[in-house]
Amino acid sequence: MEVSGNADEGEEEGEDGECGFCLFMKAGGCKESFIAWEQCIEEAEKTKGDIVEKCSDVTGALKMCMEAHADYYEPILRAEKMVEEQAVKELEMEKEKKKEKEASTEGSYQYVVSDSKVSERGGASQ
Repeated sequence: MEVSGNADEGEEEGEDGECGFCLFMKAGGCKESFIAWEQCIEEAEKTKGDIVEKCSDVTGALKMCMEAHADYYEPILRAEKMVEEQAVKELEMEKEKKKEKEASTEGSYQYVVSDSKVSERGGASQ
């Protein structure tokens, strides 16, 4: 079964108007955990609360359930792992660019300072 990466895409696919992803999640062994997660997300959105903070416990429970039923949820777990790995790579690249920028800024600053001192010394001796 193919699961769409976009929750809005094909939202009215199921008999009850549920998205394909929701139907897939509920068809496995983690139906109750998924429903609890879904309800938490909906409540947080209604109250404009912090979804990550409010739903961290049910999200953790859902993830543990999915890992316990990895035979069924493997495509979702694999996709999640790929997204996490990509995010780590991008974060590492950003850190490296920042270090390079700081190093080049420090180097040019030191050059300007030393160039300025040379000019001051040169002007003072004349």
